[in-house]
Order: sequence, then C-alpha cells, then structure tokens
Amino acid sequence: MKLAQNSTSSGINALSAGLKGQGKELRRLGADYLGMALVLVGLVAVFGLSTEHFLTLTTFRTIANQIPDAIVIAVGMTFVLIIAGIDLSVGSVLALSSAVMGVCLVQFQWPLPIAIIACLLTGLVCGAVNGLVVIRWALPSFIVTLGMLEIARGGAYLVTSSRTQYIGAPIEVIAEASIFGLSLPFLLALVIVVIGQFVLSRTVFGRYMIAIGTNEEAVRLSGIDTRPIKLGVFMLCSLLTSAAAVIHSSRLASADPNAGAGFELQAIAAVVIGGTSLMGGRGSVISSFFGVLIIAVLSNGLAQVGAQEPTKRLVTGCVIVAAVILDYYRSRLGSRKK
Repeated sequence: MKLAQNSTSSGINALSAGLKGQGKELRRLGADYLGMALVLVGLVAVFGLSTEHFLTLTTFRTIANQIPDAIVIAVGMTFVLIIAGIDLSVGSVLALSSAVMGVCLVQFQWPLPIAIIACLLTGLVCGAVNGLVVIRWALPSFIVTLGMLEIARGGAYLVTSSRTQYIGAPIEVIAEASIFGLSLPFLLALVIVVIGQFVLSRTVFGRYMIAIGTNEEAVRLSGIDTRPIKLGVFMLCSLLTSAAAVIHSSRLASADPNAGAGFELQAIAAVVIGGTSLMGGRGSVISSFFGVLIIAVLSNGLAQVGAQEPTKRLVTGCVIVAAVILDYYRSRLGSRKK
C-alpha cells in the first residue's frame, strides 16, 4: 500500500514538473514572439512616418506576394539549423527543381500536377544526397551542401540549356489565385508555418531534432539512431525548397536557371533573426516567419525612402549581426539561470 502511494506521489511530482517545464517554455516563446512583433511594428511605424506611401494596402499586399517562397524555405532551414547543420544548396535546388518543372511543362507538354510532382521529386533527391553523404562519411553539412550548391546549379543550366523556360498561363494561375485579397501561395506558406511549428513542438520527430542539436552524442548513447532523423531533416528541407520553386515560378511565369541566387543567405538570415541558434538545439518556425517579415519590411521600407542597393545590404547585414550578438547574450543568460 505504501509502495503504491509512493509511486502515485512520484508520478504526480513528475507530471507537475513536466507541466511547469512546459509552462516555462510557453512563456519563453510568448516573450520571443512578442519581442519579434514589437520589432516588426516598430519598423512599420518608422517607415510609415518616413514615407507617405508605405502605410497602404498596396504595400502590404506586395510584401505578402513577394515572400511566400522565402517563408517556405525558412521553415526547412529552421529544421536544419536546429540539428546543428546548415544547407547552402537551397537556392540552387530551387533553380534545378524549377528548371525540371519548366522543361516538363514547356518541352514535354506534361500536365501541371505531373510537372509539380517531378519538381518535388527533384528536391527530395537533392536532399537525400545531402543527408546520405553527411551521415555516411560524417562530413560537415557546410561542405556537403556547398558541393550540392554547385551541382544543382550546373544541373539547372544543363536541363534548360542555359535558357529561361517561359511557361505562362499554366503556372501563372497559382500566383494569381487569391482569397480575401491574400494570394494563395501566401496562405499556403502560412499553413506550412503552422504545420512546421506543430511538428517541431508537438511530435517525437521534433523533439529528436532538438535533442540532436543539443547533444547528438548523448542521443546516440541513449539508444536512438540519429541517422534517419538527420536524413529526414535534409530531405524535408529540400522538399520544401522545391515547393518554394513552384511558388517562385508561378510568380514569374517562367523557370530561370539563375533563380534562387542568394536565397540560402536570405533564409539563414531570416532564421537567425528569428532567434534560431546557429549552434543547434533551439529554434522556432513561427519566429523564423517573423524573421522573413522583418527582412521583407526592412527591404521594402528602405526602397521606398530611396535607399540604394548598397545601403540596403549594409543595413540588413547590420541587423543580422545584431541578431547574432543578441542570441549570444540570450544564451548566456539562459545558462546562468539554469
């Protein structure tokens, strides 16, 4: 009887501790989201006072239509950074996936659904190659994905014979579709953000990602095979990148082998600004979404006040460095509290 009471008491204590830990995590995330929202509101207020054309429905609609591909890529990049990896190939994988879809539509005259499947499969293959090489030879993902950056870009040029594939109406319908004034790609990107956050915070796969980024060796010693999880993360990142390729091509109504140049840096910047640690083990998909919004608002706002491209890049770079420094001090503060 006493043993049963002790077991019950231990279970209640464990449950209480778990609920307290979950409550602390929710409060921390709430504070992070509030901070990002305040930064975003501050930027909107500054640019709204600086130019009379910024606080208009047209500006916000333009921003919403420009960022769906960046949002989708940022979700995948968040997962990769959380496992303490990095993917420098997303821009080139986007170009290759887009090129395959464009050739299927223009030259082979395939139906749009089949061409989109070919596009997504291209991304999956690229992600599988990245993941398999990383886990088979224990190589840094930085080097492996840097190689894939060149491979995929070269593949895009070969597939298209270095010529832009003009698709037109068959793909344009995706970008033109809208609901309540918001484009369909933007709404789909929001759905992907919600699903990504759910996977990260409410599934075993998400918990394993965080654990691997925190201490992969400890996860292995506990009897969990980390290789399938890391492979899945790289494949998921490239799959989302190929989905972004569909969105990107629909907006341009074409498949350009030069598309996606620099997207990897934009995605990493947005995720870092959102608070995801470059060292792994900590991150949030919703915060990465805020990071994309901040960069987009900053870019559009600077353009409207007449800033030249060098100035825009200078300011964006300073914001990224400031975000990394802030993350450093936040990590130190968290360690002291523990």
